[in-house]
Amino acid sequence: MLKNKKLFSLFLLTLITSLVLAACSGNNGNNAGQEEDASGDTPTEDTSYEVEHAMGTETIEGTPEKVVILTNEGTEALLAMGVKPVGAVQSWLGDTWYDHIKSDMEGVEVVGTESAVNLEAIAALEPDLIIGNKLRQEDVYEQLDAIAPTVFAETLKGDWKENFQLYAKALNKEEEGKKVMDDFDARVAEMSEELGEKKEQEVSIVRFTAGDVRIYQKDSFSGIILDQLGFARPESQDVNEFALTGVTKESIPQMDGDVLFHFSYETGDGEATKIKDEWLEDPLFNNLEVAQAGNVHEVSDAVWNTAGGVLAANIMLDDIEEVFLGEE
Repeated sequence: MLKNKKLFSLFLLTLITSLVLAACSGNNGNNAGQEEDASGDTPTEDTSYEVEHAMGTETIEGTPEKVVILTNEGTEALLAMGVKPVGAVQSWLGDTWYDHIKSDMEGVEVVGTESAVNLEAIAALEPDLIIGNKLRQEDVYEQLDAIAPTVFAETLKGDWKENFQLYAKALNKEEEGKKVMDDFDARVAEMSEELGEKKEQEVSIVRFTAGDVRIYQKDSFSGIILDQLGFARPESQDVNEFALTGVTKESIPQMDGDVLFHFSYETGDGEATKIKDEWLEDPLFNNLEVAQAGNVHEVSDAVWNTAGGVLAANIMLDDIEEVFLGEE
């Protein structure tokens, strides 16, 4: 009987030892696996995503960190989402960059203009994403796509928010992009309510350049924002088109409204300013009801037209607040 008890005790001891060793072995295996993960030897989860754009479908790996942007409105979109590009086309106006983005663009490499990008400068930056526009750069798309994954918006006309959404997706920052747009839309909604009956005033938009005078309609950057606010427009401007271009002084009556905003594409030679002064001093213009009422306001071409991005859009709202609500 005593012998059997000794055998049973030995059996239990052996069993317990085996279980302990097995547990230790399992823990060592888990630790080894953790160390392997930490060393990066095991496969990582695929973070690539696809973006449909004007030229097809682009596959992008991870979240881009070195981005080159080839449009002015795209530059504003990146900055609004907290992305500083490594390279960008220079602004149409100002000393390299528009005044309202200059401080944010310090150190950014200039890679040409929207109409003439510098492929060598872009390649030298070794970007992991290039964002451009079919309307501007279709002829160099293949060269750009050979440098880095390239995403193109279709056009620069029409609703600027559509391009913004594409950029947010390309940057893998759709949540950040949504917040930027939600904040803007919320501000517009609040302003619209505060404006109330003042929105019934017809707002006229005119642009002066050295070679052309334009009356802007609803399918323009400023027109879309005015429409979102709910403003009325003069009959000739209350259409879903871009602008009346090449207008002559005989068309001055179409500029009339309750409030007129005008801006000039002045490049520094004084020619646009000369045209503006000539038109604003013309008797036909001074006979307009809006001129006689003193509701003619000069604003920035960069903000109301040329920049075309979300940062400019918010500054445009500031201008409207100042004129209609007396806020600076």
